[in-house]
Amino acid sequence: MAINEKPRLNARLVPAARSGGHKKRSASRAVARRSPGHCLLAAGRSGQHAPETAPRPPLRPPRRAVPCRAVPCRAGSSRQRGPARPDMSGPAQVPMMSPNGSVPTIYVPPGYAPQVIEDNGVRRVVVVPQAPEFHPGGHAVIHRPPHPPLPGFLPLPAMIPPPPRHIYSPVTGAGDMATQYIPQYHTSQMYGDLDTLPAHGRANFRDERSSKTYERLQKKLKDRHGTQKDKLNSPPSSPQKCPSPASEPNGLTKGQDTAGISTGSTKSKSVGKGKSNSQTDVEVEEKDEETKALEALLSNIAKPVVSDIQARTALLTWSPPSIDVGEDADKSNIPGVYTYEVMISNTGKDGKYKTVYIGEENKVTVNDLRPATDYHAKVQVECSCVKGSPSEAESFTTMSCEPDAPNLPRITNRTKNSLTLQWKASCDNGSKIHSYLLEWDEGKGNGEFCQCYYGQQKQYRITKLSPAMGYTFRLAAKNDMGMSGFSEEVLYHTSGTAPTTPASPLLINAGVTWLSLQWTKPSGTPSDEGISYILEMEDENSGYGFKPKYDGDDLTYTVKNLRRSTKYKFRVIAYNSEGKSSPSETVDYTTCPDKPGAPSKPSVKGKIHAQSFKIIWDPPKDSGGAAINTYVVEISEGSNGNKWDTIYSGASREHLCDRLNPGCSYRLRVYCIGEGGQSMASDSLLVQTPAVVPGPCQPPRLQGRPRAREIQLRWGPPQVDGGSPVTCYGLEMFQTETDEHREVYQGSDVECTVGSLLPGRMYNFRLRAANKAGFGPYSEKCEITTAPGPPDQCKPPQVTCRSAACAQVSWEVPVSNGADVTEYRLEWGGMEGCMQISYCGPGLNCEMKGLLPATIYYCRVQAVNVAGAGPFSEVVACMTPASVPAVVTCLRGLSEDEVESPHYYPSTCLAISWEKPCDHGSEIIGYSIDFGDKQPITVGKVLSYFIDGLQPDTTYRIRIQALNSLGAGPFSHTIKLKTKPLPPDPPRLECVAYSSQTLKLKWGEGTAKALTDSIQYHLQMEDKNGRFVSLYRGPCHTYKVQRLSESTSYKFCIQACNEAGEGPLSQEYVFTTPKSVPAALKAPRIERINDHTCEITWEVLQPMKGDPVIYCLQVMVGKDSEFKQIYKGPDWSFRYTGLQLNCEYRFRACAIRQCQETSGHQDLIGPYSSPVLFISQRTEPPTSTNKDTVQTTRTQWSQSDQVCAAVILALFAIFSILIAVIIQYFVIK
Repeated sequence: MAINEKPRLNARLVPAARSGGHKKRSASRAVARRSPGHCLLAAGRSGQHAPETAPRPPLRPPRRAVPCRAVPCRAGSSRQRGPARPDMSGPAQVPMMSPNGSVPTIYVPPGYAPQVIEDNGVRRVVVVPQAPEFHPGGHAVIHRPPHPPLPGFLPLPAMIPPPPRHIYSPVTGAGDMATQYIPQYHTSQMYGDLDTLPAHGRANFRDERSSKTYERLQKKLKDRHGTQKDKLNSPPSSPQKCPSPASEPNGLTKGQDTAGISTGSTKSKSVGKGKSNSQTDVEVEEKDEETKALEALLSNIAKPVVSDIQARTALLTWSPPSIDVGEDADKSNIPGVYTYEVMISNTGKDGKYKTVYIGEENKVTVNDLRPATDYHAKVQVECSCVKGSPSEAESFTTMSCEPDAPNLPRITNRTKNSLTLQWKASCDNGSKIHSYLLEWDEGKGNGEFCQCYYGQQKQYRITKLSPAMGYTFRLAAKNDMGMSGFSEEVLYHTSGTAPTTPASPLLINAGVTWLSLQWTKPSGTPSDEGISYILEMEDENSGYGFKPKYDGDDLTYTVKNLRRSTKYKFRVIAYNSEGKSSPSETVDYTTCPDKPGAPSKPSVKGKIHAQSFKIIWDPPKDSGGAAINTYVVEISEGSNGNKWDTIYSGASREHLCDRLNPGCSYRLRVYCIGEGGQSMASDSLLVQTPAVVPGPCQPPRLQGRPRAREIQLRWGPPQVDGGSPVTCYGLEMFQTETDEHREVYQGSDVECTVGSLLPGRMYNFRLRAANKAGFGPYSEKCEITTAPGPPDQCKPPQVTCRSAACAQVSWEVPVSNGADVTEYRLEWGGMEGCMQISYCGPGLNCEMKGLLPATIYYCRVQAVNVAGAGPFSEVVACMTPASVPAVVTCLRGLSEDEVESPHYYPSTCLAISWEKPCDHGSEIIGYSIDFGDKQPITVGKVLSYFIDGLQPDTTYRIRIQALNSLGAGPFSHTIKLKTKPLPPDPPRLECVAYSSQTLKLKWGEGTAKALTDSIQYHLQMEDKNGRFVSLYRGPCHTYKVQRLSESTSYKFCIQACNEAGEGPLSQEYVFTTPKSVPAALKAPRIERINDHTCEITWEVLQPMKGDPVIYCLQVMVGKDSEFKQIYKGPDWSFRYTGLQLNCEYRFRACAIRQCQETSGHQDLIGPYSSPVLFISQRTEPPTSTNKDTVQTTRTQWSQSDQVCAAVILALFAIFSILIAVIIQYFVIK
């Protein structure tokens, strides 16, 4: 607390939240979130504990905060100049006036010491805890919710818990807490060495991330400032972390804007040798950048690698996030331990992912996968409670495997000698099931199984079995991957004899009109044998004996439509396909009695009093077959109430209802309870108790804050309304100085506004209520004092522009209306209707910085005192002078397609474009382009330009600035652009292969690495119109030109292309196609003339483009190895003589093209025909007259071979159809 010399009682603390506007809220949040010590002290006043947790503080710290500490100070005296303060609980600043200038005697509680501070001729006495051995403990930082801070105070030593990490100095009223109030002291007297803090209490930090951040911050502070134990540390760098005790002096950071902080001309004095505001802001920015850098680092992780993929498992490996540490980076901030989260999805790349692993290892084997399924996997990294973005998804597919074990087979038919089983297919796991294996134990029951069936069917009938015998079966499925496991073993029995006598039925539950019975299977009956049952019942009163009530397979049945409290006899008979068993033993069961009927409607006996009356009722007409034990009375308040309360339970049939409320309606009903249950409730009785006058009301309370000439009062209804609604209230007012009473309000509302009051006067009020019975007594008195009024409207402020980005605003003091002005609020903005509060404080001037040149700004000012804020002044407009242009934005390079100039060459030119910046009031006349060591280029009012005369394949750093009449603006950001290399020269073109219609061209080296070369080739050929058309474009070094004409010359040219562009065209190359040779002839035909002469004929060809065609005939006789020419000429037949008997002759022919050229005669020989065999034999008269005996014989044999093949094919088809019919009939059916 701070005590001043000017006497003034009933002073109070004005909280920081009253500074108003944006900075008021910012300061309040800063105190609430960054100053747990303030919350602890405020909670100690009311005997409560402040909350230990709070929402995470905002990333951006408050712009201004005032560090305050309650520590020992120097002695001195002071005088106080300041306004009066209204009452408020908590620490107080008491103004006192000394007649002789000396400090009066100050009495303080034990454990505290008064310290005197003198500053600018004003002396202040500060009462602080006297704790020379005080060291901050390891208590957790206590956060408070983000609402305006409560006024703190310094409790007595008996109330102080173990010292918290932050302690506030007392905050006084608005305008009194200037920075010169901060005591000048040596911090080591109170805190000692901050680096050797004891660790006790609960953990100092909420998580490991906060702990690591705190340790890194401590290390940086030691490196920069040394281990100076007599200095205070600066505030924490990041508001995201829990504030440490060494990083926040008393919970208030420097520059914090509160209601009591002077931001005018008064300069704050430094506390000890702490850091400056600029150093603190730098650390905050560094810490924010560190958090963002860590998040970006964790997001830079590659997708996982999948290996060792099996049917149900896969191995996933991954690498840590890639770290790019520059020269200026802080390597100590690189985390060393990562936590990885592996997620997989089987519903697609964008489907739902499931976490399968969380840990620090770089690999994991994922189990329990589904075979033949597509999966996607991602990895996400976490470090110090910061998570990065997941990696890209890696897809993989599991292998196929053997099927799952099938379900046990079901029985569909049963006889004495056969069982029919059926089953369903199981999951094939990616490979189709092609067969099933059914095994059985052959009824031996020894656990040994043998094959019963193997095939594709899903049902099988086992025959030749023994009656009434059990057989155990199991089933397996098989696909291409292997055999699955066997299903569970199941036991089935064949049909046998009739069942034995069952046991008597048992009673499960009994009702009034029903009986639920249960029975069991006869002993010795197989569990799977189908047995039905007949339940018979006898009613002794009917005299008809046993009658069937149920016939079915169930083991339970409920017999309905019975009479209450009646005995019945039952027995059960079992039967199957072989016959019926004997009836079971007879058992007797009795139904339950019914619930009784409802009692009569209750009635009032005697007089109805305000709080009691007596009721009576009659018993029910139907007792339900049993005696009634208990009557229950229920009551419900209100005529339509649904809530019933039990007020009586007993055997009596009357009851006294007491402890009732006057003027209320009550409904009463009665029900009874017998052996058969609870009856229905009777009709309800409505009773109304008489009303009385209401009780006294609570004193009226003040609604809101008192005003200068009116106050608003509010009250609630009386606790006792007398049984009748309150219809009217009467409010009476009288002053303390005079006993004149006056009723200022009478009506049904619970609030009213009392006007025509005098400011600063005390008034007494009391209240009474009335209902239909009359007015009740008055309440106790309520004392309320009116408040002073807000200040008048300020005069328009005066604005002086010091530069294009700075302006000085000043104003005068308005009429205060009974209370001194505590602060002024200046609104500033670029639009008249969208101004924001830019200054709050007691000063009469303010400097506005960061303005835009040649811009109109609007401002107005408002005065505030303890009574509230006065009206704003008139709006004043001002215009800042013009300045150099703004920085050029969106500077980028243009691609070759975006440049339309014919003089642009990408190897020696670079094209750029930009956006026009703000001219700041003076028109832009040009731009200056800087692109390296050369002289900058000045261009006109254009937004794009290409720089020529550059070196090929060279990188340039380009930046630009705008120019106007006032000078050059700042340079834009630098971009790097690179010129392209020069295009390549064309290769040499040559023809490596040719024919009459094709030419194969080759260029360059044509090695195997040609396809991977970045150079592309463009081959062109001249068409009939003399224009070159494109034949091929690509990286290959050869190309075959097809569909050409024979003996024709063609012109070709080629050019090379790469990323720099297209190179020049090569010279023209001329290649000519040769003439084509004649086509191959068909085999010649031979006609026998006589035993020694034959005639050979062959195909005739037309002349080829004017060139005549002649023919060449060759023969090979006997076993000679070479053909000999026997004819050459234009004829198409030749008669050959001199044949020898029983000798083989082979003839072949070819066409020859005689080309007529200027250089001379040239023959082009075509391919020979296939040779024809001819055997000379003696002619016999009886033989057939056919000319060619050999050909006739061969034709007959050929026809006989075709008939034989057709017969064999028909026999094979008939045999296949017969086999298929046999399999269908005997195997499948």
